[in-house]
Amino acid sequence: MTTIGKTNAELTQIANEALRSQPGCETASITAVQAVADVRSGRNWEIPNVVLGDSLISDVDRAVITVHHQLGRKFHLLRDN
Repeated sequence: MTTIGKTNAELTQIANEALRSQPGCETASITAVQAVADVRSGRNWEIPNVVLGDSLISDVDRAVITVHHQLGRKFHLLRDN
């Protein structure tokens, strides 16, 4: 399965929209996605930090796992040259 390359800004925006659409996560936000060292294809990014806002950590924890799993099947992070 081929994934679509996105810049850090694009992937962060997509991940934020997906996170905020999850139940209980309307005020949470992802500060940025981050490349995973030595991974060149597939799920080569992670979500290292999330601002909770008024959301519960249990809701955000579940949502981040779900969002990363779903988006990781569709998108990969383009590397800066």
